[in-house]
Amino acid sequence: MTPPETSPPQRGQTGIMLTLALSMLLASLGTSIANIALPALAEAFSAPFAQVQAVVVSYLAALTASVVLIGWLGDAHGLRTLYLTGLALFAVASLLCGIAPTLGLLIGARVLQGIGAAFLMTLSMALMRETAGEDRLGRAMGLLGTVSALGTALGPSLGGLLVLAAGWRGVFWAQVPLTTLTLALAFRALPRRTPRESSPATRPWVLPDRRLLPGLVVNLMVAAVMMATLVVGPFYLGRGLSLSEALVGLVMSVGPGVAIFSGVPAGRLVDAWGSRRVLALGLILLTIGTFLLATLPIIVGVPGYILAIMVLTPGYQLFQAANNTATLADVPPDQRGTVAGLLALSRNIGLIAGASLMGSVFALGVGSDDLAHAAPMAITTGMRLTFMLAGGLMILAIAATHGQGILRSLAQEKAR
Repeated sequence: MTPPETSPPQRGQTGIMLTLALSMLLASLGTSIANIALPALAEAFSAPFAQVQAVVVSYLAALTASVVLIGWLGDAHGLRTLYLTGLALFAVASLLCGIAPTLGLLIGARVLQGIGAAFLMTLSMALMRETAGEDRLGRAMGLLGTVSALGTALGPSLGGLLVLAAGWRGVFWAQVPLTTLTLALAFRALPRRTPRESSPATRPWVLPDRRLLPGLVVNLMVAAVMMATLVVGPFYLGRGLSLSEALVGLVMSVGPGVAIFSGVPAGRLVDAWGSRRVLALGLILLTIGTFLLATLPIIVGVPGYILAIMVLTPGYQLFQAANNTATLADVPPDQRGTVAGLLALSRNIGLIAGASLMGSVFALGVGSDDLAHAAPMAITTGMRLTFMLAGGLMILAIAATHGQGILRSLAQEKAR
């Protein structure tokens, strides 16, 4: 018989949450901090942009390809052990990035860093589920969503300062002491667990429970819609509304800013209301926000765009906190790493789909692949088409989660 899980005392729980939040911050910083250094890298290595772009793509590809396997390994060999291994790998990889003498070696080091980030992103979520009390689980997931948004938003500005102060190598050297600090905190804060008597019954890439599939699919769809705002937004604001680059950056910072302040409240709402109701509320706001993006900026310009984003972003944070909580809530302890990896995988695939497929829809609406020279009216048409389609996807997401709720109710009735 498996003994009931107990959460650490309040002081210990605070240390654990801080440690895991720092880990998520590191992984998300790694995603965005190197982008700003690409021009400096092109100059330093005398390489074309297509080649230095691999510094960013290699990190994302390695992260996406390894999350599920790493989650499974965490289930098999202990979440704490694999998490500490991932932190050490991320620190070493960051150091290797900073001293890389050639572009090829830098790209290879970024692959290692991306694998380290997969440890941090996946196992932080699984460890948060394992250590957070049932009454604080939503709040904990909301905190991870907040620091993820903070890292993504902070990356470009912090990276720009580091490039100015220490050159492109400073972007990677700065991650070493923060990772080392997190590793020291993790050794002290994370409780030691006795080894499990058996390894996970499932294998990597095998879904532990088919009832998880709707939540994973909806997670993918929502991530694709959110990435579409990051891909289409700059073109619409710059070409469609003729804003300067500085103003485009300022308007684009509204979304991450709202995300930073809405993540923890979203988690608190999950704890108070339950994940199902908050999930529905989040998807409704996402649906309204996408349709507002398709219409309101065309009518009132920049204020309409900002208003739509201020509806869309809290919806995303509510969805993330509720979906992550609901997906991990009833997962057996020996499968939490695997399921956390599947959540990260579905999100990353959604981000890739948002950048590629939704970007293609935008180009189709514009009527040309030459977006930099497209007419403002054509950009507006592409914007409308993209987010009308996004609104349709969110309606499908609501239908999928509603159907999932019915299936769960039927399963509960059958169990009685």
